[in-house]
Amino acid sequence: AAVVDPVEEQFWRTVQEGDLQQVARTLGLEVTDALGEVVPALSAWRQAGKERATVDGWRYRVVWQPRELPAAGSLHGTWLLAVPETWTDDELTLRTRDALTKAGADVVRLDVPDNADRVVLAERLAALTSSGEPPAGVLSLLALDGAPDKRSSGVSRGLLASMALSQALADAGLVTPLWAVTRGAVVAGATTEAPDAGQAAVWGLLRVAGLDDPERAGGLVDLPAGDDAHGLLPRLTVLLSGHGAEGAGERGRETEFAVRAGGVYVRRMVRSPRDEGPTTARPGWKPRGTVLVTGGTGALGAHVARDLAREGAEHLLLTSRRGPDAPGAEALREELTALGCRVTVAACDVADRAALAALLDGVPEELPLTAVVHTAGVVDRARPFTDIDADEAVDLVHAKVVGAQHLHELLAGRPLDAFVLFSSGAGVWGNGGQAPYAAANAHLDALAERRRAAGLPATSIAWGAWAGGGMVDAEVGEQLLRRGVPAMEPGLAVRALREAVADGDTTLVVADIRWDRFVPAYCAHGHRPLIDDVPEVRDLLARRHEEEAAGQDDTTAADGLRGELAALPPAKRRRRLVDLVRTHVATVLGSGDGVRTGKAFRDMGFDSLTAVELRNRLGSALGTRLPATIVFDHPTPNALAAHLDDELFPEDEAPGTVLDPRLREIEAAYRAAADPAGRQELADALRGLLDSWTASPGDPASTAAPAHTGDPAHTDVDEELVDASDEDMFDLIDRELGIS
Repeated sequence: AAVVDPVEEQFWRTVQEGDLQQVARTLGLEVTDALGEVVPALSAWRQAGKERATVDGWRYRVVWQPRELPAAGSLHGTWLLAVPETWTDDELTLRTRDALTKAGADVVRLDVPDNADRVVLAERLAALTSSGEPPAGVLSLLALDGAPDKRSSGVSRGLLASMALSQALADAGLVTPLWAVTRGAVVAGATTEAPDAGQAAVWGLLRVAGLDDPERAGGLVDLPAGDDAHGLLPRLTVLLSGHGAEGAGERGRETEFAVRAGGVYVRRMVRSPRDEGPTTARPGWKPRGTVLVTGGTGALGAHVARDLAREGAEHLLLTSRRGPDAPGAEALREELTALGCRVTVAACDVADRAALAALLDGVPEELPLTAVVHTAGVVDRARPFTDIDADEAVDLVHAKVVGAQHLHELLAGRPLDAFVLFSSGAGVWGNGGQAPYAAANAHLDALAERRRAAGLPATSIAWGAWAGGGMVDAEVGEQLLRRGVPAMEPGLAVRALREAVADGDTTLVVADIRWDRFVPAYCAHGHRPLIDDVPEVRDLLARRHEEEAAGQDDTTAADGLRGELAALPPAKRRRRLVDLVRTHVATVLGSGDGVRTGKAFRDMGFDSLTAVELRNRLGSALGTRLPATIVFDHPTPNALAAHLDDELFPEDEAPGTVLDPRLREIEAAYRAAADPAGRQELADALRGLLDSWTASPGDPASTAAPAHTGDPAHTDVDEELVDASDEDMFDLIDRELGIS
């Protein structure tokens, strides 16, 4: 942080408070009318400067930087080449197979039928890999199938096939890197070609898949759309061989490449403050005529509408599915009318092309449509990539993409001052658990590039979270806050929007990112080079390297905890590990509310990044490396603590050594019950038994010896029974009765 002069800080505080007497005393002046005019002007100037610095601190953009590569690379082992069945004889497919073979790979083709689901693909993967070692890698050409899915014109078959393949690899238990090839998905190098929005969506989807399932993350490679892609395939094999990551060192492995005739490019996010001189300020976009705001009665649309009304919009056309019947719509209309703006609130689903066309035809001739701000869309709760089915993915992408596509097509011939799309940072850096949403937003960014290439106005802004709701729901907003992306003040966010339109920006990232918190969460699986050129990230990495070089990676605390645990009896050690897990769960979630030993981590709000953060914390506390999937493999604090106990202290396993012989028959009966009904019956009986033990303070059966001094406090049994499954129930009995 910059050093602040306390005297200067006090002076400006006095100015902003408008205290003329104190300002005069500070400057050694008399209070005059001139000073009364100057102080408010200084206060406004100071406030404007602070707001300018705030907004500039939110602005980033994505650039592509050249990367040097060797002329050739060697591949080894078997590579699966996933190809749409309709593309098996395509020239690019044949040349890709030849390139892999020449590089030394044994290529096995995986033909993927139209509309294939993950179950079918998992079966085919199992059949192809049943007789030998897992493949060295999987190269997917599935994204190249740009035909629309029958459920939505805004979702390609290639997108859904890419999702199904990634999920099927996990379903089949194949831990092998997945690489995906696209053509013309990104704008990189010296090219004026417009990107393919459908293939750009695949980048957004698989970017999140790589966060959710890093053990199977290979990379994304974009080839040019023209015929010169065929001659560039040798560079593809260089990337597959791992040479693309060389030189990244401690910074992390590159995973996103654009291969062009001029070379290979890698993707970076860089700061992009507005270029203003010290004494001049360029105005933002000034709305006029009719401005259409889709999702206009929602939180985001309302923020935008208020700002546009204050800035001079003559007529605001606000749409939503419910229109005037939407909650708060009438109050918003009255508020905007009081600002001097004519307001129309209309019910219209912009994904309905005919309804949207009728709405546009109804715009008054005296106030022609001059701008569109498309805020409409659906934000889903974060879920692991493998938990999302194809129908859900179609619905999520359709809701955000199809309306934008209809607006683009219906307004292509109208002169507009602005065509603004609300995108999201999920499509730029990827939010764990939001793969379809990231795909939709990457599609919008590419659509803006296509419009700009056609000479049409377009600005797509990838937002972080907005305060006051709208951009994300409460759950996602809380996750973003934990990851270092707090909500932005809406007034300043809309200011950034109007400035981007005035400057002719095509794509822009506007997000408040606290890098000291963002980097550890985002780079939980290893550092990601996307953010290498952000100054704060460079400083964080430099400090980390200095600490490592100075030997400050102290393992004394971890050794001490391991020794303390090893000295405990098995039952006490298990309870101590449960407490350790719960403590770190509460830290990761920011609260201990709802952290129960028998409750699933996913039900507590865990996603892939928070799961890895918990893994890292426990690994650091215990001085051991833990697998990335440990939280999902052992889905409750009880189960995770038991796993840690078994892994760290195997010498104490000795089953049954401390189990009361009178309980062994119960355990055997429970374990032996094959049918769910039998296990449920026994579990219910055990619950009743526990209830009788904890009946009432006056009941002799509930009397228990006081806890030993220094023992970890017992979790209330009734609390743990609320969400306990049968397995969690028996684990609870194990712990309470001292079963090792």
